[in-house]
Amino acid sequence: MKIYILITIFSALFLSVKVQAQSDFYNPSAIRVLKLYFSQPNWDHLLDSLFSLGQDDRLMASINIDGTHLDSVGVRYKGYSSVDTTRVKNPLNIDLDFLKADQDYYGIIKLKLSNVIHDPSFIREVLSYEIARKYMPASKANFAYVYVNDTLLGLYTNVEAVDKRFAETHFGSRDNCYIKGSPNPLIYPLGSNSNLQYYTPDTACYDTTCYLPYYDVESDYGWTDLVNLIDTLNNNTGNIEKILNVDRTLWMLAFDYSLVNLDSYIGYAQNYYMYMDDHKIFNPVLWDLNMSFGSFRLSDGGTSAYSGGITIAKAKILNPLGLLTFSVSPRPLIKKILVDPMWKKMYLAHMRTIIYENFVSGEYYTRGQQLQATIDSCVQNDYNKFYSYSDFTNNIDTTVSAMIDYPGIKDLMEARIDYLNTFSGFLGQPVISDVTNTPVGSSFEIWITAKVSNADTCFLAYRYITNDLFTKISMFDDGNHQDGVAGDSIFGASIPTGNSVQFYLYAQNVTAGMFSPERAEYEYHLIQNTNPSDIVINEIMAINKTFIPDQNNGYDDWIEIYNNSSGSVNMLGKYLSDNVSNLNKWAFPDTSISAHSYLIIWADNETTQHGLHSNFKLSGSGEAVYLSYSGNNVIDGVTFQQQKQDTTYGRYPNGTGTFNFMRPSFSAINWPHVSVNMVPFNNSSISVFPNPSDNVINVIFKNGKEKKYLIEIVNTNGMLVYKENIESNFNGSLQKSIDVSQLQSGMYILRVVSESSAYNTKLMIY
Repeated sequence: MKIYILITIFSALFLSVKVQAQSDFYNPSAIRVLKLYFSQPNWDHLLDSLFSLGQDDRLMASINIDGTHLDSVGVRYKGYSSVDTTRVKNPLNIDLDFLKADQDYYGIIKLKLSNVIHDPSFIREVLSYEIARKYMPASKANFAYVYVNDTLLGLYTNVEAVDKRFAETHFGSRDNCYIKGSPNPLIYPLGSNSNLQYYTPDTACYDTTCYLPYYDVESDYGWTDLVNLIDTLNNNTGNIEKILNVDRTLWMLAFDYSLVNLDSYIGYAQNYYMYMDDHKIFNPVLWDLNMSFGSFRLSDGGTSAYSGGITIAKAKILNPLGLLTFSVSPRPLIKKILVDPMWKKMYLAHMRTIIYENFVSGEYYTRGQQLQATIDSCVQNDYNKFYSYSDFTNNIDTTVSAMIDYPGIKDLMEARIDYLNTFSGFLGQPVISDVTNTPVGSSFEIWITAKVSNADTCFLAYRYITNDLFTKISMFDDGNHQDGVAGDSIFGASIPTGNSVQFYLYAQNVTAGMFSPERAEYEYHLIQNTNPSDIVINEIMAINKTFIPDQNNGYDDWIEIYNNSSGSVNMLGKYLSDNVSNLNKWAFPDTSISAHSYLIIWADNETTQHGLHSNFKLSGSGEAVYLSYSGNNVIDGVTFQQQKQDTTYGRYPNGTGTFNFMRPSFSAINWPHVSVNMVPFNNSSISVFPNPSDNVINVIFKNGKEKKYLIEIVNTNGMLVYKENIESNFNGSLQKSIDVSQLQSGMYILRVVSESSAYNTKLMIY
């Protein structure tokens, strides 16, 4: 996702940042090697039988993934039309936790492998997902060599599963209602399938049993939510935005029509997911793109003479509004949404963005050639492929005739560009430029203005937290909204100030609409009232065995954030994560870090405990931690290797330097001179007694080498509860009595700090 950022430091600055958040496992430049091992020599027959019986049962196997061995995995065929039991190369669905609960491969528990049966070019699926991810949450995908019992089956596409892990990455939750549009069996050419059709009370199966053949509920609950969505869509469309992400729906439909992806909702009404986020809004997600670019052309009667499907020539001029006028079976997701004049213009604006960014620019063709170059030798070595090597090299350009005619991707899309450029409402859009804002913090409101030409109306949509809902307000060109003079094409509006504001603009005229940024809502402008260098990850402890417990007496991992600035920094809208693919994994609450101060977060996956507790732990064997804002903009990050018990990995100089192993400082300045290989205070003697105490403690220090010292006491939240500067006598000794009777019972850290050394000890107050 790309986010256009307005960062307020001393004045507003407009720039864009793009964070790559792709897991290495799905890196398209890497070809994975997956080796399955079945104990049964007739494994192929057994998998064929399970498929023929229509069962979802699995055959147990072990698997080697790029050298990592996992046993007790479950294997079955994936999909329907791509399976051919007379052939050995069939699509595979592999559960890594089939018999062993929580078994995974770097968080991945399911492998989805497509056999490329309907794609001579081999790149349709990977290329299509790359395009889709620019505009909406969509799976990552690359390629994999698949072996069975050390015999090569061939080259597959390896596609990220749309599962709970996917939901948490893109929607910030994982256990809400999850629906898959997956009719079983698929009814064609005249079936309703998973079309979100409403069944009236006089229908024989009016209750949820009507929907059972067409949808899979992949969560612990959800049938009632699905029926509510269908009812609202069909019978109360005026309230549809309360239950459906309309913009995400428009993007999905725009993608399908742009790429002639008919094996989808717009064709046979299948191959999509719906996930309900924490706002109880359903979000559609694309699935199964292996027959995009016109490879699948059997469709509903609204786009074809349904007896035989559409020709390649008809696919090139596929009408993106065709289903508004006729369809054999209902298509409410289109007919109920696109009849709204504004939503129709937004839909066509999204199509225009997809077409111009990827196809008019030629980017798709360059990328397609790169993908083919990556897999060229693998395709040549795939002796179970369904097409010749010359078909592979030719199909990116021209039609290949085999089981059916598969259009050349370039030939199809060049004709598609020509057709859409003449389609009513596709062009003639407003122009939005010069998006600016008043400085954040100068008042209780932020004024946002933009130059918008050729527009009748314009609105501003804003929010303060990623995954929250956008609030929409009108913008005005009346001279009363810091927009210059009336009628000068400068539109303005004000919103309440915030530490972090995400927003986009939409303008339209009688013909067409336009977004800024064009990929909104998935992308947005950002006003950020924080200099990213102000706050840093300063210290981490990944193996806390005896150093300090949290408020619940658990010796848990912890992360220290430090504020380098001279002012307080609010942490609302910022995130911590140990997963670059899910940077907004744990959100900070509305809390602040004072100037040159610290904040401790316990990384223990115990979010219900009092205090700041993240929903992940740190790995003592090494990983990475990221501090970000607005979910996908990295402020700071640290990658660390194997850690040491009761030792931290921290910055020196404090707040700015590189990371080193050191003695824990816990909410205090980091000192490399007290690393694990050094004796604190140059073998001087420190005593703290009585400990535990409920009244007074005594700190006695002998044989010191320096004159000035700082004594501090810090609680387990990292808050400083006592601080005093003292000086030793002429022989380097000191004694200090400290009243602790007013401190709450619990564990504390007492430290003595000099210019070159530091000493820490646990202090118990009862």
